[in-house]
Amino acid sequence: MTVHFSFQTVGDIRSGSHCTEQLGKVLELKFAPARVLIITDSVLLKLGKLAHVIASFKSCGIEVAIFDQVKADPPEAIILQATEQALDADVIIGFGGGSSMDTAKLVAVLAKQQQSLLEMYGVDNIRSSRKPLVQIPTTAGTGSEVTPISVVTTGEFTKSGVVSPVLYADLVMLDATLLLGMPAHITAETGIDAMVHAIEAYTSVLKKNPLSDNLARQALNLLSKALPLAYHDGNNITYRHDTMLGAMLAGQAFANAPVAGVHALAYPLGGIYHLAHGLSNALMLPHVLRFNLSTAVNEYAELAVILIPDLPSNKPAQAQCFIDFMQGLAQQLGLDKKLRDFGVKQQDLPLLATEAMQQTRLLQNNPRPITYEDALALYQNAW
Repeated sequence: MTVHFSFQTVGDIRSGSHCTEQLGKVLELKFAPARVLIITDSVLLKLGKLAHVIASFKSCGIEVAIFDQVKADPPEAIILQATEQALDADVIIGFGGGSSMDTAKLVAVLAKQQQSLLEMYGVDNIRSSRKPLVQIPTTAGTGSEVTPISVVTTGEFTKSGVVSPVLYADLVMLDATLLLGMPAHITAETGIDAMVHAIEAYTSVLKKNPLSDNLARQALNLLSKALPLAYHDGNNITYRHDTMLGAMLAGQAFANAPVAGVHALAYPLGGIYHLAHGLSNALMLPHVLRFNLSTAVNEYAELAVILIPDLPSNKPAQAQCFIDFMQGLAQQLGLDKKLRDFGVKQQDLPLLATEAMQQTRLLQNNPRPITYEDALALYQNAW
């Protein structure tokens, strides 16, 4: 049993249908702000998802500013632009998917004007304090609301991470009504992303621990049941709540036991081909699972027990059943595809492998070491 480990998470998490309608009153009691900045994207604003939140602030006499220019895999320029609007805000609110929440984390630090973004890249390089930070997810996938990680697009193809406990939010609110009406393909992609977080946390080499393990197991239990149901019935609040809770639990797990090979190979697909992060994970997952099987057989067998009734008695067969289960789920969700189906060119596979090998922060957590040749073969299998 693991004896020496550390575990951190957000200290104030609130869940409930329509709970964000009380956001103004909650923040009035918690922070007494005069002005808040909401960081989001233009689609959510146009869909009216923010209307009740804005109304809750106005009813409390709190001034609201909105930055709605967040893009997927936010580039540095967007983060710096949002920071300009945050200088006179008392509270920063991330409202949206992972990109909006990742942006809000860094803006909350940068708005203190104590440190540059360039100085923050890497692990534990934030020396600045930050402004109060609230995170409200509108997807059930990234878990970014409860992680101390922000991923930024730093070049034409490259992404860099900022990892620091300073980025843990002060408050997270889970309101499943915000997920109602989400398109089925986004439900599928974000849901698989959350499941990958749980799987990779459970097999993470360096920081796997009993708390992250329990969170990962519970996340997979919830998501394996609720995700296919939410995919087919997107307006069922119970299914939506279970996927949202599962995604958050998976986020807590991988915040403490970091993700690995699937994410390392998925990032270049986003950077070079601009594929959605959840989709990139889904495309690489079965191939990395098979690659890791010989090393992670015990962990995969343990996860199979949670997901699948009537398993065979031996662990190698159970582990194979787990991989088959995830492959079958991808088929149910319309994600059993190849890289070439999304325009990835075979001649670019060496470039993808080269870029994947730069993700040393993630690769070191994989249960089986991945070389350049391994990465190239995994992309070829996925192609």
